[in-house]
Amino acid sequence: MKLNAEQMRSLPEYFTSVTDPRRKQGRCHHISVVLAIATAATLCGMKGYKAIYGWANNLGQKARQRFGCRKEKGKYVIPSQFVIRDILVRVDPTEVDRSLQNWNEEQGLTDICLAFDGKTMKNAIDENGRQTHIGSIVGHESKSTYTQKKVGRFTCRRK
Repeated sequence: MKLNAEQMRSLPEYFTSVTDPRRKQGRCHHISVVLAIATAATLCGMKGYKAIYGWANNLGQKARQRFGCRKEKGKYVIPSQFVIRDILVRVDPTEVDRSLQNWNEEQGLTDICLAFDGKTMKNAIDENGRQTHIGSIVGHESKSTYTQKKVGRFTCRRK
């Protein structure tokens, strides 16, 4: 997925309510900026802290400005790989998920039709010894996955 300029500008706003797990002293980058960059990198196919940092490091000055990166000596700077990892490891995943759902909801207004898709995860056993099932909602027009959650058992009913 490619993000347009407006999506880059709006994404950090959705993370402003996420609690920052870091001490107030020494914070150089807003948590909303770090989470927005990590989200955008992930949406663009990056996996892992190094890949997210590499993606962010390749952003031009205009993209860095749109994400709300801080300015230092006349240039917009991105968070370090350590800062990205530190925040992603320590942040409350429920708060991040809620923020992402709100952003997805706004982005989903462009889709006229949504589809539900489910998968049974091979070799993934839950705490009760049952196979794990994942359900997803996908937009037809945008081809975006709006949510993906662990769900109960799928049942097929044949008439």
